[in-house]
Amino acid sequence: MTEQDVLLRRAAMDLLARREHSRKELHNKLRGRAEEPEVLEQVLDRLEEDNLLSDGRFVESFVRARIGKGHGPVRIRQELQQKGIAGEECQIALEEADVDWYELARDCRQRKFGQATPVDNRDRARQMRYLQYRGFEMDAINHAIRAYQD
Repeated sequence: MTEQDVLLRRAAMDLLARREHSRKELHNKLRGRAEEPEVLEQVLDRLEEDNLLSDGRFVESFVRARIGKGHGPVRIRQELQQKGIAGEECQIALEEADVDWYELARDCRQRKFGQATPVDNRDRARQMRYLQYRGFEMDAINHAIRAYQD
């Protein structure tokens, strides 16, 4: 290993020690430090071989963290794709998360707006926009709004 390989590996391990990263994310962070892209790819390959870099672990921890923040499946999927995770892998991770999206949308709505029902269409639209921004699908949004009207 050359000195550059060692420095790149150490920098990558420092980043991975803080939290899980996707391969694309780590590549983007280290791209400026590598003199040659091939060297960076080799370092990332070695990290994967040593099981220090894993997109699977990253996806799992990312999904768990976003669910804990009250984000819905649409937003989580979009953020994962921005971080270089394939759509198929995103879908599998969301299914394996075993979350009741309707319940999460209802809880998210309740935390923000309380248990009071929307007083008019303007208030209802504001709550719906909020839940859409959080990444919930329309079925879950409608369920969350109706839960307090019944």
